[in-house]
Amino acid sequence: MAFPTAQVTTTNLDDASDDPSLARADLLDAVQKLNTIIDEGGAANGVALLNSSGKLNSTQMPGSITASGVQVINPTSGVVHIQDVLRLTPKTATELNALSSVAGDIAYCSDGSGSSGEPTLAVYDGTNWRAIDLGGSI
Repeated sequence: MAFPTAQVTTTNLDDASDDPSLARADLLDAVQKLNTIIDEGGAANGVALLNSSGKLNSTQMPGSITASGVQVINPTSGVVHIQDVLRLTPKTATELNALSSVAGDIAYCSDGSGSSGEPTLAVYDGTNWRAIDLGGSI
């Protein structure tokens, strides 16, 4: 059964004068939809289930998110913690300069460190992209 998307009809359930025999079909529909939600919890096109800590398990999270526009992560602490690696898609200096950037943006520039054209990290200062010298290998 597909995950329910339609509201439960309450026409025969919302007034004391409603005929109980007519309400039976509405109640059955509501119970069937509830059972479907329970059975399909955690499934595609269903609802994500929280673990005992009130959080989503990694199996409930997509491997990637593709969305249009700017995506904002705004934790109440003001801090975003990246546990392992932040993978930036390389951009050329020309591509970076064509972006609508705001002060504080960070990017990986594949051809941007001086005349040598070495890859570098870059920070937008509100006017220009500024190269950060990457130094030697680790």
